[in-house]
Amino acid sequence: MSGATGDDLAPHVLVVFGATGDLAARKLFPGLYRLAAAGRLPEDYAVIGSGRHSPGTDDEFREQLAEGLRDTVDDLDDDLVADLLGRVSFQTSDADDGADLAAAVREAEDGLGEDVRRLVYLSVPPTAMPGMVGMLDREGLTDRARLVIEKPFGLDLESFKELDDALHDAVEEDQVFRIDHFLGKEAVQNILALRFANALFEPAWDRRSVAQVQIDVPETLQMEGRGSFYESTGCLRDMVSTHLFQILGVVALEDPGEWSADAVRQARKDAFDALRPLDPDDVVLGQYDGYRDEDDVDDDSDVETFVALTAYVDNDRWQGVPFLLRTGKAMAETRRTITLRFRSPDSSLFGDDASRGDELVLELTDEAQVSVDLLGKRPGPDMELARATMRLDYEDELPDDEPLEAYERLLLDVLRGDHTLFARSDETERLWEVCQPVLDDRPDPQPYEPGSWGPQAALDLAPGGWRLG
Repeated sequence: MSGATGDDLAPHVLVVFGATGDLAARKLFPGLYRLAAAGRLPEDYAVIGSGRHSPGTDDEFREQLAEGLRDTVDDLDDDLVADLLGRVSFQTSDADDGADLAAAVREAEDGLGEDVRRLVYLSVPPTAMPGMVGMLDREGLTDRARLVIEKPFGLDLESFKELDDALHDAVEEDQVFRIDHFLGKEAVQNILALRFANALFEPAWDRRSVAQVQIDVPETLQMEGRGSFYESTGCLRDMVSTHLFQILGVVALEDPGEWSADAVRQARKDAFDALRPLDPDDVVLGQYDGYRDEDDVDDDSDVETFVALTAYVDNDRWQGVPFLLRTGKAMAETRRTITLRFRSPDSSLFGDDASRGDELVLELTDEAQVSVDLLGKRPGPDMELARATMRLDYEDELPDDEPLEAYERLLLDVLRGDHTLFARSDETERLWEVCQPVLDDRPDPQPYEPGSWGPQAALDLAPGGWRLG
């Protein structure tokens, strides 16, 4: 995939809803710039930003985008920026009126020749999504279109079904790309390569060898202007029902047999089908002290900014193995770490010195990092054990290869029509079924200090303790 170019791609009109928002500035337009720099965009394309409110003239919109690129991309090529932004315009629209947008799309298509495709990126709140999809359908903009849907995909099982019905009234399932940028991370994809391409790991990837799995995604950031979003969503919907469960699916799935969208997504769905609905008693919610003082947050808000939980995958491979998930705002570190903690060896040769099992640690950084914590003999005259770490750093081992940033990779996959790293409808519905018991019987959020690892009850969830903190 990294060597793919845009030469075989049809002309495209890309319509970006939420084009003046934070996601577009930080991820979408930098992703398009990097794809353009690598020659991976179609030769002929146009980008139309859209939203309820105009940012001014097209030139003012382009300057706003240029400012965002200067803030997010190192070593900008001025000629490349000029070419990219020269293809960009803006047209207001909303769920009630998309006529001017439809006219702008068709005008852009007329200038791109035959076989033009549409990529429609919907970075809008879940409550606004059905209305926007209905507008696209009424205006005929779903023809030849691929729709990218940003999470959260609804706010619970019922609203997901309403959104899904609205989507399927307008388009076929193969036109829908439910984007979760964690699946676009090189390090997450590397989990599958590490496991299935190496006989060292696959035989030990089950309940006979693994005592527990930790998926830990703490963040030091607080709201950073997202108070209104969190008040309507909360951490469970923002992070767990999407990112963390998708990582769990990648860790837990069975061998798909082939690298194809159908095979990989079915393997994830099978893992989710075996995922036990959450027990509220196994879930700890938290809210950091000071959250209620944030902008756009209610003075008496009980929205959670932290979640830790124990999940179980009830199949032959994972029966009884706890999957420990933790994420939150205002925590001690920003990390994205998966830890497989192995069982202690049966041998009594070294007694209690070998009582804690080895750990395979996967850091989900832009450049995949893998380490194994294990025991060996301490140098010297006595048979004494010492813990040491074996590391694999892909940036050092493969210095000439450039990883694709997650949104860059996923935008390219949408242009190519590759669904492998996107959530299918039935996957997403199953994850809402798993989360619904907690939404129905929600634990009270417990307070925690900013800069900590969360409430004490969450620290107590992990047998033997969390690797982080």
